Amino acid sequence: MRVKVFLTVLLIAGLTLIAGCGQKTVAPGDNSPQQPKIKVLASVYPVYEFVRQVGGDKVEVTMLVPAGAEPHEWEPSAKDLVQVKNSKLFFYHGANLEHWLSKVTAKDVLGNTTAVEVSKDIELREGTAHTHDHDPAEEHKHNANEKQEPEKHQEVDPHVWLDPVLAQKEVNTIAEALAAADPANAVYYRDNATKYNEQLQKLHSEYQDGLKTVQKRIIVTSHAAFGYLGSRYNLEQVAIMGISPDAEPTPEKMADIVRMCRERQVTYLFAESIVSPKVAETLAKEAGAKVLLLHPIDSLTPDEIKQGKDYLTLMRENLANLKLALSSN
Repeated sequence: MRVKVFLTVLLIAGLTLIAGCGQKTVAPGDNSPQQPKIKVLASVYPVYEFVRQVGGDKVEVTMLVPAGAEPHEWEPSAKDLVQVKNSKLFFYHGANLEHWLSKVTAKDVLGNTTAVEVSKDIELREGTAHTHDHDPAEEHKHNANEKQEPEKHQEVDPHVWLDPVLAQKEVNTIAEALAAADPANAVYYRDNATKYNEQLQKLHSEYQDGLKTVQKRIIVTSHAAFGYLGSRYNLEQVAIMGISPDAEPTPEKMADIVRMCRERQVTYLFAESIVSPKVAETLAKEAGAKVLLLHPIDSLTPDEIKQGKDYLTLMRENLANLKLALSSN
């Protein structure tokens, strides 16, 4: 009889152990299962960084344009379209930054994914994109002695995030989109946005204080990415190239910039980490100037990511280089 009882106890214990192997361990005092993270896709680095800061540990965020790629030139692959379809939210910057946007927001690609434009409701700047010479066939309409100016075409400047004040608006837009998609954690997202915006406001104060008394106000940049930053902190941007950095400047424009640098005693020109610095270096040599980095923070290099750099650290590096360039004689 005792043998039978002993065997029965062993059998019950064994069944309990087997059943327990298939159960998830729950921490003491935690009676609710771990909620899965929301799968989110962000188009470019600044959007990715802001979503990461707001989403925290409730969100699994992936960046669509890979590190080291130039966002103005990148094109999505079939694999990228699948990533969009498999996400709950797709955050994109807007303001014509993602020229490929229509390919990833088509109805058959999005499916049930919600697309969110983070720059919505922000007043955008216009910037000179490129120039076209007049058609020679039209020259007879003008006085033969009248010099014809190139016709300038404007496009929207998308580099909103380089203004820490406007960046706060984008952070709030992201928080509200996440709150709408995940109401149970709405307070969490809004709290994260508030905390990150406090850091952005501190950054804004550092720029105000750092650039308040610099001797010069002109910055010569590789491409016209710093209009919002210049407008916020009273800096005059002279861009070698337009909004998109893929167009080569004309010899006439390069000569004009060299002349201007000499006349206004510009001692530093600014290059970028993603775009080749050759043009800026050539102009600097002609003008008797040096070259510093001014990061547009639209894409980070793999090395910058390995070094743990992010939006805030790069903006502070930009500030240090601006102070150096604009305070030098």
